[in-house]
Amino acid sequence: MKRVAIAGSTGSIGKQTLEVIGASKNGDYEVVAISANASVAEVVAQARKFKPKLVVITDESARVNVARELSITDPKIEVSGDSALMPDIADVVVNGVVGFAGLSVTIATLKAGKRLALANKESLIAAGPVVAPLRKITGAEIVPVDSEHCAIHQCLRSSDNSSREVAKLLLTASGGPFRGRTKKSLEHVTIKDALKHPTWSMGPKITVDSSTLMNKGLEVIEAHELFGLDYGSIDVVVHPQSIVHSMVEFRDGATIAQLSLPDMRLPIAYALEYPQRSTVGFGAIDWTKLSRLDFELPDRDTFRCLDLAYAAGRVGGTAPAWLSAANEIAVEAFLAGDVQWSQIPTIIEATMQHHDGLMPIEVEDILEADKVARHRARDIVRKEVVN
Repeated sequence: MKRVAIAGSTGSIGKQTLEVIGASKNGDYEVVAISANASVAEVVAQARKFKPKLVVITDESARVNVARELSITDPKIEVSGDSALMPDIADVVVNGVVGFAGLSVTIATLKAGKRLALANKESLIAAGPVVAPLRKITGAEIVPVDSEHCAIHQCLRSSDNSSREVAKLLLTASGGPFRGRTKKSLEHVTIKDALKHPTWSMGPKITVDSSTLMNKGLEVIEAHELFGLDYGSIDVVVHPQSIVHSMVEFRDGATIAQLSLPDMRLPIAYALEYPQRSTVGFGAIDWTKLSRLDFELPDRDTFRCLDLAYAAGRVGGTAPAWLSAANEIAVEAFLAGDVQWSQIPTIIEATMQHHDGLMPIEVEDILEADKVARHRARDIVRKEVVN
């Protein structure tokens, strides 16, 4: 039985991970720990159903309420505020925390020499230089949960020497809800418009990131960190059907792609079971009804976030941390109704102009970079609101 800890259990990835575990009919998994920020009723319900040994709640007042509720029905469940405890009792940690807040889980899991099923791309993007040496710890490994990186992970299994044989990684993008729209037509789109993703069901932050193509830009940086290819060998192609999840082009001219229905439960199950495959199916393609697969270049002029991400990745150091922080603040401001969707790349670009060029040596350097970048981005948001 595989012991699983789920960071961000009340979020989209966390809930779907519990669905995958619940669908297993052979008792393959034991949920040993779950964590959330403050969703008291939901996390209590999860704890009562799955009976973990540990529940981690980061919000102090919510933690008190969760502890009180569970003391009545499940007094043996430990309630804590320390997510670093989760890897100690798990074989696999699923990091489904949204944003930079997931960094501590990533670091604690790798330091503990455990498998990290990584859906929290921001922690690897922001702290790539710090995370890289932790991956060399005995037992530590990252199996990506992002559909694109999971697809590449699967495609690379056909290669005995990827550093010699791989020519290019091709990340597919759905294009989001605004694919094909002009820059002018996007000046006054609403929050509701941005959250209407055509193929995927995701949380609000990542859905907005998909609408700006920042999500794909962050995934480019993540692919660089995960697979070690330079940015000139990582391309993005828009594929609106979201059936081809990514491709690997080899030097001999062959291209291997991973195809499946757009369902996050499949990459979650893959990350839990690797190197085996899950025997639980989550829907297969009906090839008699799949009439076409379309591919096109992204509109980099309208969706400027993609090139901002490539630029930050090439600069390296703390630039990706600045990019991630600035994007979080810009998206937060948009979802709060403080700025327009079209202002998101403007806020990010203006923030990046203040990047200090520092190279991170330890985690504290990343935390400081994130703090400074958020401060800059908030100042810029305030100016945008005033103007």
